[in-house]
Amino acid sequence: MALRHITKISDLSRAEICSILALANDMKKTPSDYYDALKHKTLLMLFEKPSLRTRVSLEAGMTSLGGHGIAYMTGDSPLGAKETYEDTGAVLSRMSDAVTARVKSREQIAGLAANSTIPVVNALDDYAHPMQMLADLQVMLEHSGAAGDGEKLAGATLAFVGDIQNNVTYDLMRAGTIMGMTVKVSGPKGPGFAPEASVLEECASLAAAAGAGKAQVVDTAEEAVKGADFVYADSWMSYGIQGAEREARLNALMPYQVTAGLMGQAKGSAKFMNCLPAMRGEEQTAEVIDGPRSIVFDQAENRLHAQKALLVKLINRQL
Repeated sequence: MALRHITKISDLSRAEICSILALANDMKKTPSDYYDALKHKTLLMLFEKPSLRTRVSLEAGMTSLGGHGIAYMTGDSPLGAKETYEDTGAVLSRMSDAVTARVKSREQIAGLAANSTIPVVNALDDYAHPMQMLADLQVMLEHSGAAGDGEKLAGATLAFVGDIQNNVTYDLMRAGTIMGMTVKVSGPKGPGFAPEASVLEECASLAAAAGAGKAQVVDTAEEAVKGADFVYADSWMSYGIQGAEREARLNALMPYQVTAGLMGQAKGSAKFMNCLPAMRGEEQTAEVIDGPRSIVFDQAENRLHAQKALLVKLINRQL
């Protein structure tokens, strides 16, 4: 099959996502069956932004598949300054079998992919977080009693409350629409908080497909969460936000904090999700994230399994 880059979750079709989730489920159950799946293959992991889950899950995953992961911190390199992202992608293609990049902007991902002859996977930028989406879909299936069967997500409702102008929100909207879910998001209004028009337009286009779901922006946290199967929150603060800016964001976002009371608006069986890291007392209360409805650590673990499945399919040209 042809070379594929994954810059956002909608680069994958519903059928492809289902195939990845099925493989991830099998890898989780019987990891020893895949110890040679990427034997002698090398993954180059670029990090401009720090990460615990991304680095550890990718390195551990490549090791368990018989391959090798190299973490390269771009703060120590001329990447994007003395050397273009396009040139970097071309060079890495001669030395490794795939690249993941956790960077600040979508333009950086596009540059890496432009001249690359190996798969480039967005490990997070300002527009998408596709590896996180696969882990999220996997954990939702597991807690719906349908592990591995992506089609069983159709009809489920996901609520996201908080900062809806961010990469996770955008890809959740795309992912849910592709998989036949209803995604309701709610957050503060106005500059700095409203989702980008291009994301809303893309979701509307995705919703036109047969069997697709829908993504919508609603006015209040309560409206988003009412009757939901899953309630999702994410960090309110990017690295480095301090002082007056931090206080202003807290004041704007506090009506969207996930509390036990807000969870009470969801279905009785609803689960709470957060892609971590989490700040108790900000995007959710300790009572929620540490309570019996929280599945955040199952969610974090699935970064390992979902990414292994994606990498095997990409590197072996099975997508």
